[in-house]
Amino acid sequence: MTTETIIIIILTGLAAGILGGMVGIGGGIIIVPALVYFLAFSQHQAQGTSLALMLFPVGILGVINYYKKGYVDFRYAGLLAIGFVVGSYLGSKFSLSLPQLTVKRIFAVLMLIVAFKMLFIDKK
Repeated sequence: MTTETIIIIILTGLAAGILGGMVGIGGGIIIVPALVYFLAFSQHQAQGTSLALMLFPVGILGVINYYKKGYVDFRYAGLLAIGFVVGSYLGSKFSLSLPQLTVKRIFAVLMLIVAFKMLFIDKK
């Protein structure tokens, strides 16, 4: 793994953690697309690695299935987890300082951006 890749992974985990702490999202909407678009993971690799980040307790059965097919990279999952832990702390602190309506709107705008990209920008 290159230094650049490690930085991308940790920043992805940090972004997912911040958004997870702020509005309760992270893995599916941040980590999976980042692994696909920035690190050229296949969709299955991205999903398996994202689940590995949440291995205990919620993702264990999903991780086992993806791991059996060779779609989990625990090195990436570990680095994502480091960023996610720090990010979730920061995101939750920030979110709790905002009015509920503002957090709801941040969540809605983020979902619209991702949906627009998936519907109209993705080529594959």
